[in-house]
Amino acid sequence: MADPRAREQHAKESDDPKAGKPRRISDNIMPHLLNLYASRATAQDFEIYAPGATFEDPLMCAHGVKQIKSAFYSLSKVFSESKIVEYNILENAIAPGKMEILIDNKQHYKIFGKDIDVLSLIRLNVEDGRIIRHEDWWDGKPLKNRDTVKLPLIGRLAEASRRGSMLITHAMMGFGKDPQP
Repeated sequence: MADPRAREQHAKESDDPKAGKPRRISDNIMPHLLNLYASRATAQDFEIYAPGATFEDPLMCAHGVKQIKSAFYSLSKVFSESKIVEYNILENAIAPGKMEILIDNKQHYKIFGKDIDVLSLIRLNVEDGRIIRHEDWWDGKPLKNRDTVKLPLIGRLAEASRRGSMLITHAMMGFGKDPQP
């Protein structure tokens, strides 16, 4: 995880309004993100996203809430266990109504009985309280694309691969339909 002095420790309980502390945007978003990463998401958990939001990690690039639903609903199909086990949050105001939220975290997965821990930096761009861009940088490394690699063609291939992976996942997951209770 990043230098602890560079991150603000996030209390897992919401701030006490009687104490006069202002609520942070992340206080509203984090419970939903924790549900998404723990494979226990409901339709309401995706209301944190704006309709045209994007989600991107090293494996997928989702456009729109339905594709984001497919990406997160697929976690339980691949992993027998998934969750964020530790996290620190830093909020940066960019402009009125616009915020960048950085979540330095450790994710835990279990596949075929094997435990896998991933250090990650989740970058959220938020406008008017809703996520417009969600990036998950594994090992804190920027996603490979035409702007972050030496050869732009390699970056374009990485982008196309993530989009293709998302489209296959989206079809397999019923095109973003919410599971029946």
